Amino acid sequence: MSTRPSLARLGLDTGKKARLHRILHQHGLRNGTALFLPYDQGFEHGPRDFFANPASGDPKYVIRLALEGGFNGVVLQIGLAEKFYWDFAGELPLVLKLNGKTDIPPDSAALSPVHGSVADAVRLGADAVGYTLYVGTPAQEQDFAQYRQVRADAERLGMPLIVWAYPRGSAVEAKGGKNSFYAVDYAARVASELGADVVKVNFPHPEKQDGTPEQYGAAFTTQDAIDAVVRSANRTMVLVSGGAKAGDEAMFEKARQSMDAGATGLIFGRNVWQRDHDDSLRFVERLRELLAKYDSAP
Repeated sequence: MSTRPSLARLGLDTGKKARLHRILHQHGLRNGTALFLPYDQGFEHGPRDFFANPASGDPKYVIRLALEGGFNGVVLQIGLAEKFYWDFAGELPLVLKLNGKTDIPPDSAALSPVHGSVADAVRLGADAVGYTLYVGTPAQEQDFAQYRQVRADAERLGMPLIVWAYPRGSAVEAKGGKNSFYAVDYAARVASELGADVVKVNFPHPEKQDGTPEQYGAAFTTQDAIDAVVRSANRTMVLVSGGAKAGDEAMFEKARQSMDAGATGLIFGRNVWQRDHDDSLRFVERLRELLAKYDSAP
């Protein structure tokens, strides 16, 4: 079993350490693991994601669900944070998402424009900011330039930076696809080398090998793959995404393998709020029972 990074070993400045300590040790299970509820899908995918559970289209419902479920934080775009988070300020950590795009244009040259700032996050009482970095996109020069400014502001203001490291672009699709082991592993390494404090990745699929470099052509298990992804992140904390809603046992196995690999935690959205209220809380309680087995030192 891998060892997950602890705050004492990350070389963080005071502001970042204080905010991450609040997230990891004053909320959720308070044991150094993390469970985040992302709610940026209305922007990224459109209202279609709320059809399965119409109540989830109400931001107040989802933020309250994060409180009831004992999450370590909720992820919001700036408009929803300004309109709804003030009802819950101080009760639940906020991760302010600073960029985003709709899924209407193709992903062949994906870019997620910035529409919020680290200063906005400070003003709103956030404990972290999120930035989507499209690793492999032909638009990477512009993406890296946006990211560099966000990272500089996060350093200056002592704000933890969570990078959504998502492989995207025509070249990625020609080399195994966005969720291949190769692409996810590469994305985790890029986020670490570019100074992310935390990286959010999708679970890797080692069976997706068409066009990938030969080193990724062996018969890797899913545990082998997620172990390698966490190693590639080095001293950057790893959050593993739930992705599209799937069967419960498959999600729990994904969660277990991620935590065994040394991930800090999970960031499950649609798999939580695309259910009715009581089913959501039952599902979350099982995730919490799993995370309780993975205490991490401050």
